[in-house]
Amino acid sequence: MHLLAGNAQALTVLNRMAAWVGFRNGRLTYAQRQSMLRTEFGGMNEVLTNLYQLSGDTAHLTSAQYFDHAEIFDPLAQNRDALNGYHANTQIPKAIGAIREYHATGTTRYRDIASNFWEFVAGTHSYATGGNSNGEYFKAPGRIASELSDTTCESCNSYNMLKLTAQLFRTSPGSTRYFDFYERTLYNHLLGAQNPNSGHGHHSYYTPLRSGGIRTYSNDYNDFTCCHGTGMETNTCHTGRIYAHSGTTLHVNLFIASVLSWRGFTVRQETMFPESDSTRITITGSGTIDLRVRVPSWAAQAQIRVNGTLQDPVTPGTYARINRTWSSGDVVDISLSMALQLESTPDNRAVQAVRHGPIVLAGTHGTNNLQQMPTLQPSTIRPTPTPLQYTASASTGQVTLVPFYKVHGQRYTVYWTIAEPPPRFIAHYLFDGNTNDATGNGLTATLAGGAAWTTGRTGGAVDLSGSGAHVVLPSGLLADATSFTIATWVRLDTVATWSRVFDFGGGTGAYAFLTPRSSAGGARFAVTTGGVAGEQRIDAPAALPQGVWTHVAVTQNGDLGVLYVNGAEVARNSALTLRPGSTTQNWIGRSQYTGDPYLDGAVDSFRVHGRALTAAEVANLHSTGS
Repeated sequence: MHLLAGNAQALTVLNRMAAWVGFRNGRLTYAQRQSMLRTEFGGMNEVLTNLYQLSGDTAHLTSAQYFDHAEIFDPLAQNRDALNGYHANTQIPKAIGAIREYHATGTTRYRDIASNFWEFVAGTHSYATGGNSNGEYFKAPGRIASELSDTTCESCNSYNMLKLTAQLFRTSPGSTRYFDFYERTLYNHLLGAQNPNSGHGHHSYYTPLRSGGIRTYSNDYNDFTCCHGTGMETNTCHTGRIYAHSGTTLHVNLFIASVLSWRGFTVRQETMFPESDSTRITITGSGTIDLRVRVPSWAAQAQIRVNGTLQDPVTPGTYARINRTWSSGDVVDISLSMALQLESTPDNRAVQAVRHGPIVLAGTHGTNNLQQMPTLQPSTIRPTPTPLQYTASASTGQVTLVPFYKVHGQRYTVYWTIAEPPPRFIAHYLFDGNTNDATGNGLTATLAGGAAWTTGRTGGAVDLSGSGAHVVLPSGLLADATSFTIATWVRLDTVATWSRVFDFGGGTGAYAFLTPRSSAGGARFAVTTGGVAGEQRIDAPAALPQGVWTHVAVTQNGDLGVLYVNGAEVARNSALTLRPGSTTQNWIGRSQYTGDPYLDGAVDSFRVHGRALTAAEVANLHSTGS
């Protein structure tokens, strides 16, 4: 009321309430306060930090920090996911408070706590819809297929995750990952959580994701939970997050029809997204705007035109930049082609959801309360004249697939069992004195640049001198692979920054590589289709060691990429949306960049799989020396 309506008395009341909170908590010991924090206390550290930033009174910051819950914060600060078994929406407001404490103090530990929390929840605790939790609780990381029930996806959780996402965007406005997640959760969970047939805006508490589930809603007198309160707030938040600005820079984060008045400009966005894959922005007013348009990672292709003129190629997963002096009436047309995709669950790759671009599609079943997950035949999916609507064959018969947010008053399926062909073992190079492919697929490699043979970890290995020696692998090893594993043993004689264990590509514009040490100091896997600026990366905390045989593996399944060293996961990226594709320059020990050093060391048992091996399978390769 003070900020929005200038009510001075409201600020007086709030300051005195906050002083009481500080007084009561200040009398307790640290141990007493920490014990007290084992309950749901909402956004106390957030609201007190907000008041500190408004008032400048450091007593309010002290009070905010009384609500820093060490049991939750300490593992997060160590980049450790210890969320299993915790009540989900008790924890999300704590992370929101942490990022506000970072904004208020600049203490990077708070930033790391909030950022790591977001990475864990968005990456390994969220369903295809962006929602999280089963029965209000976080489960073990990656448990998705095994946690489908009538009590999945509490709406408050998603509301608060979007609040956290918007705050984290402030710390890293160049990354599309935040609003890619925001868009996914907004459209696939919260947009469908309100009953469109209710004159009173009745809202869902849970969004069931078990096969045959059905949404239920609040009512006027007997059912009005916390989610129904945040449900009202959800629909007031969109206007504040479509755009973001700082100085002359304007970010377009969401494709929602809207009008922005800012710095004397009027920015009008006209779109029918997601039914349409295009949006138009019209500028009224003259002057400089550094326009940044989110090009989502899900976009199969993207084009931007200014007044009809095609701009430089844009890369999905980045913000396209148009920094110019604008004239009144200038028009920006954005086209983002959407492709049909299947998204696997981390714990069962045969359980998958269907997406059109960012929009999750659900199969409709009327009143049929299914007793088990149906099987979908992906090859039978066919578009209909209705945008975002498909038909397909399933074990339950012919089914219609529609945007999940449109499904109300009937039962549905979001996750399906997908019948897949047997996983492929593409190539295996033992390097026991020859370059043959041990799988029998005939994908023979070639030694180049003086590469020779040496003693391997088991049998022989290829010896790379660091001065031109490398191995040439056949083209197109991963041409049609939607998931993959590359694994090998390597012994480094020299740990040279930007040398390559492997590099699959076609030049410096598109590649997938593993380096023992990047300029950041750790091993890195990177994949791009738009040069170095478009790289998606998995960064390990340390470089690969020198002088010892080390097993290293990279897997990608859906959008999840994982890097393993000696059978253990060292890093992951849950937004790894790009694929190596049909590469023509596939090398062991050599980079696509001519200035990078060649690998100095030996390589043994180089494997390429057309699927993502499980963590247990990777660990077994290490333990058995395979």
